[in-house]
Amino acid sequence: MASFSRQFARVAARNTFATAVPRQALRSGRRFYSSEAPKKSSSSSLLYIGGAAAAGGLGYWFYKNNAAGAATLTNPTKADYQKVYDEIASRLEEKDDYDDGSFGPVLLRLAWHASGTYDKQTGTGGSNGATMRFHPESSHGANAGLIAARDFLEPVKAKFPWITYSDLWILAGVCAIQEMQGPVIPYRPGRADRDVAACTPDGRLPDATQGQDHLRSIFYRMGFNDQEIVALSGAHALGRCHKDRSGFDGPWTFSPTVLTNDFYTLLLDQQWQWKKWDGPKQYEDKSTKSLMMLPTDMSLVQDKAFRTHVERYAKSNDEFFKDFSAVILRLFELGVPFPAGTESQRYTLKPTWDESK
Repeated sequence: MASFSRQFARVAARNTFATAVPRQALRSGRRFYSSEAPKKSSSSSLLYIGGAAAAGGLGYWFYKNNAAGAATLTNPTKADYQKVYDEIASRLEEKDDYDDGSFGPVLLRLAWHASGTYDKQTGTGGSNGATMRFHPESSHGANAGLIAARDFLEPVKAKFPWITYSDLWILAGVCAIQEMQGPVIPYRPGRADRDVAACTPDGRLPDATQGQDHLRSIFYRMGFNDQEIVALSGAHALGRCHKDRSGFDGPWTFSPTVLTNDFYTLLLDQQWQWKKWDGPKQYEDKSTKSLMMLPTDMSLVQDKAFRTHVERYAKSNDEFFKDFSAVILRLFELGVPFPAGTESQRYTLKPTWDESK
């Protein structure tokens, strides 16, 4: 299988060091080399490590399976959601020729963009609804290329028809973060799918060509503050831009399938210059010219208030993980009418790399 080598290497490494070295120490070791450019001599063989039912809380979920007759699932348990998680995780690296060998980054982007349409003043948008299934929201410029993530999840939805698209997309985002060595993100189901009438207008997601004022306008609308804006931006450690989608091109870090605080360290440690090309304005690192930063990314170090948080996260991956986990949890729950008091019903789903019982 295409992903076998990567999985074997990860398992071998964990079997060798897991009992002797805490996971945080392994993360520290990974941070040591993940901010460095890959050596040319090994570039050809480099492998990157990397509500639903009215006021019923988590509610009752019903479905008809594809077999003859009807089957009913009532009150899905943590174990049921773990099965969906495991199915997504098992397929993340099934295509070596997709980006950097993992669907993780694009699944996270799907969950992010489904949630980031929230408007706290009107209560519209957010992760409740999965309205990106419909035009025109699916065709919004910021959502270009996310058809890859939605199509990736269709076989999972067919296998587990009881889960709503809304819950599935967010669960895929949680899975992507955890499987790419990020922090554990508590997951609370209970989203309902909505129809085309609930689609949000274009312009609610960040425009990468803009600066700090635009970022604040977008994120303040959702209810986030400066520190949370910077923490969420750390997700740019993952994935890459595509010229045929956003118009921009290239990865932010040297390890685009492993979540670390590299986004911040590279912002501060590298020298950045305007890229000379026929695309939109973006930055490139002077040393290798293989990394990119967007104008919105650079505004995080150009703005004094933002820069304070960039510097803090660059110094501590643990601090970044702590704050990122908290703010991405909030993002993923925007717009969902969870009944009061159901915070305790969030699930902690086990990553596939976690060998504890």
